[in-house]
Amino acid sequence: MRSTVWLDIVIAVAAMAVLLLLPLVFPGKAFSDFMIRLSAFAIFATSLNLLVGYTGLVSFGHGLFYGLGAYSFALMMQKLGTSIPVAFVATVGVSAVVATVVGAICIRLKEIYFSFLTLAFQMLLHSIIIAWTPLTGGDQGLTGGVPRPPFLGIRLDDPQHLYIFCCAVLVVSLFIMWHLVRSPFGYTMRMIRDNPRRAEFLGVHVWRVRLLAFVVAGVFGSVGGLLMSLFVSSAYPDFAYWTVSGEAVFMILMGGISVFFGPLVGAVMLLLLNDVVTRVTEHYSLMLGIIILCFALGLRKGLLGFVLWAWARRRATAN
Repeated sequence: MRSTVWLDIVIAVAAMAVLLLLPLVFPGKAFSDFMIRLSAFAIFATSLNLLVGYTGLVSFGHGLFYGLGAYSFALMMQKLGTSIPVAFVATVGVSAVVATVVGAICIRLKEIYFSFLTLAFQMLLHSIIIAWTPLTGGDQGLTGGVPRPPFLGIRLDDPQHLYIFCCAVLVVSLFIMWHLVRSPFGYTMRMIRDNPRRAEFLGVHVWRVRLLAFVVAGVFGSVGGLLMSLFVSSAYPDFAYWTVSGEAVFMILMGGISVFFGPLVGAVMLLLLNDVVTRVTEHYSLMLGIIILCFALGLRKGLLGFVLWAWARRRATAN
């Protein structure tokens, strides 16, 4: 087990080194902006897949935590003047508390009822953001920007430092979630996904495991929103709108629901589609709908899931 952990640490460090070298190959600002957005959405989509792919809980309202993370962090920095590390930890704490309360209510329901109740909570947050204009700025979003004071020699108002910071948060977040799904708790999540009655018969406290999975997913979902608020130096009601949750679901479907790094691949694909399709045609929604339909009908395993399935089948045939 220890050797596996050390191997994963080496891989994570190597991945971080590659990310640090990529700006030398792609020196433009567009690439660094793309990677920062990718970091936010990859963490967000992967956190949702902890529920969808590993626990069997399809949440339509995971954007609740994306928006909550963005607004909590931005408001703490703007109104309270806290340091970035303190605001980061406090945002995680707020998200954990909210996820515990919301999860304790939602996971008592099953299937579609759970999905729509999570969506209801997300739209409740969106309504609060719109209505509480003195605090949130209403439909205009927060005005005045998000202060980014230096800490430990890091200046997040510098685009290069912000790029490194977001990439580091991405690698650390994926590392933690990767080990979570490979831990006994992760296998318990999959047991509940496959057969909750059998898991309960074997002594597993299904409600407790689902709640903990919901809280963990909510915490990492808020980290994605936090990074986006740093990138745009604000927070907007769209961060908590239902379409944000829909985009995360699309990322999971496009990349692969049964593969851990599927949401990361899906995030790359969807962001590229956003950037390319909007330049080619004004009918973005129509084109995106056609592409998603093709994936739903032709690549149900997602792109990464299909590649791994084809590779495993080729190896089996060769043997």
